[in-house]
Amino acid sequence: MPAYSVLDLVPIAQGHSTADALAQTARLAQHAEGLGYARYWLAEHHNMPGVASSATAVLIGHVAAQTKTIRVGAGGIMLPNHAPLVVAEQFGTLATLYPGRIDLGLGRAPGTDMTTARALRRSKDLGDHFPDDVTELIGFLQPAVPGQPVRAIPGEGTQVPVWILGSSLYGADLAARFGLPYAFASHFAPDAVDQALAVYRDRFQPGLTDRPHVMMAMNVVAADDSGTAQRLFTSVQQAFLNLGAGRPSPLPRPVEDFGVLANAQQAAMVNRALRFSAVGDAGQIHGQITAMMDEYAPDEVIISGPIHDPLARLRSFEIAAQVMQEVNGTRPAPRLQVVSPG
Repeated sequence: MPAYSVLDLVPIAQGHSTADALAQTARLAQHAEGLGYARYWLAEHHNMPGVASSATAVLIGHVAAQTKTIRVGAGGIMLPNHAPLVVAEQFGTLATLYPGRIDLGLGRAPGTDMTTARALRRSKDLGDHFPDDVTELIGFLQPAVPGQPVRAIPGEGTQVPVWILGSSLYGADLAARFGLPYAFASHFAPDAVDQALAVYRDRFQPGLTDRPHVMMAMNVVAADDSGTAQRLFTSVQQAFLNLGAGRPSPLPRPVEDFGVLANAQQAAMVNRALRFSAVGDAGQIHGQITAMMDEYAPDEVIISGPIHDPLARLRSFEIAAQVMQEVNGTRPAPRLQVVSPG
């Protein structure tokens, strides 16, 4: 049955500081570790007032230092923003400091607007080199070969598990051809999920992993009663409404009725983007998560849960963990089998 993990963008809540957001991330990671979550992933974004995970590798090191056993990784690093060698050195260092606990998910998007992408020294055509960059990066993480002119030190031989992240057929096809695990961003970009998972599973060729391995992302906002959960979820709805209008903001305070803030067209856009969301009490999210798993059969579920109130956020992830344990019963979650390249 599916493992369950955390996806954290380190939300900066309205009325709170960046330091508050970073402290809450460390606390949530410790909480998640105790609740049996398999991974704690952080995502690279830039120039977004409500997201504090821009220096992703630095933050992964901080979270790994605050925890003991949970895997910590990137969900993901936007590779065209970086030289593959630099990413290999960063994650090779992390893997050396925290052996057996570091994951590296790779994305092709800039993780920001194009003006900021240019400030990152990103050329508009760099995405076209993404497959070559992935190959180069994986090579740096493998054992060095005699005469290799450039080596990642630390990095070589660490064989940090590499994932492909995506929300389209492009990433699905690439992950299948490279034999890599695939994480689909269904929590905010669900439209291509059916086609993408079919492409990935149908075209998969063994590579660094020996079988297809699908992770699906889902928004989960849980509370002890349905009304409270629905109210907390309005923060996520408002954030997407603001982003769609080109005015990204700190994570808004919840409101009693999202409908008063959005017209019918806006509400439909937000609801479509957030289609993969489980909102409610334990019984309700149990049904919603089970329905998703029955339809798509993911190997892992990664949960995004930005909630304005830090204590309510901890409680939401606690309820979600209890539900996943009930769904899985006493059977152990599957482990991703990573094989050395032959």
